[in-house]
Amino acid sequence: LLRADVAFQGALHRGNEPKIQPPAEVRHFIADIRKHPEEVASWLDWHTFDAIVDWVVYTPEDAQCDVELFQGRVGQFVFISSAAAYQRPVQHYLIREDTPLANPFWEYARHKIACEGLFMNAYRDSGFPVTIVRPSYTYGPTSFPLCVNSREHPYTVADRIRRGKDIIVPGDGTSLWSVTYHTDFAEGLLGLLGYSPAVGHSFHITSDEVLTWDQIYGELGRALGMEPRLVHLPSDLIAAAEPQRYGSLIGDKSCSVVFDNSKIKKIVPGLQPKVNWAGGVRRILDWYHADPRRCTVDEPANARWDRLLTLYRRCLQDAGNLADAEKNHS
Repeated sequence: LLRADVAFQGALHRGNEPKIQPPAEVRHFIADIRKHPEEVASWLDWHTFDAIVDWVVYTPEDAQCDVELFQGRVGQFVFISSAAAYQRPVQHYLIREDTPLANPFWEYARHKIACEGLFMNAYRDSGFPVTIVRPSYTYGPTSFPLCVNSREHPYTVADRIRRGKDIIVPGDGTSLWSVTYHTDFAEGLLGLLGYSPAVGHSFHITSDEVLTWDQIYGELGRALGMEPRLVHLPSDLIAAAEPQRYGSLIGDKSCSVVFDNSKIKKIVPGLQPKVNWAGGVRRILDWYHADPRRCTVDEPANARWDRLLTLYRRCLQDAGNLADAEKNHS
């Protein structure tokens, strides 16, 4: 929140303790905008804002709530959508902002698409000053941007690498992907704030570095001083064992994506990501290793992945036996 009548930066949140503290000059306001929008509306009375960025809009109902709360109170409203909203499977290797929005595999992405539509209708119908931002896989020092990992215990895959355990990688590991360090994303986002020509437009903000998943996991291993033991499993097999990953894998990370960032660079001249994955992954490990209490491990996930790897090897063995039987029969 950037308030127009009195210069300050504020964060409206639910009171959860952040892993990384924001700058001291940021004011904090505690409220749950989804459960108690009336509290937020009361707090907003008599205030207007240059810019508001909402990171927690996940459904059309959330979007409608924001339109009703902030109409007439903000010069620019930034909706954080997702690059997962872009067409899947991709029909052209290079993704631009005019790439169609369609993702039949992932409800999260479809909700983001619906939110975009609602905000743009409000812009066309009543001038609601929305700017849409579509991040791809954005990470900071507290998270590992990997395909298959534990959400609650992100260090789990790093621990598996350190212990010489097999690491699951979807597909054949050659799908192209882009991971973006949070400060690089922030530079692009800040360049949009207060820029009135950006209203009514959408932008993705991603790194220009394009890597395969094998390269991403391989760099993590090198940062740990180990060569990771990568095992390539079909994405649909992983999704069958962990159904909660279906949308994220089939509708996103198993697809090759390359982003054209020329539109954001026209608005933010000189925008150039400063942290590549080789540097970013070492920042992650530095943060975790600075306090061993952060290096927690998800043992149920480990057990589940080991069972899946055993099943996969058994299938490979059975396939080999079938081939031998066919050869002997002929």
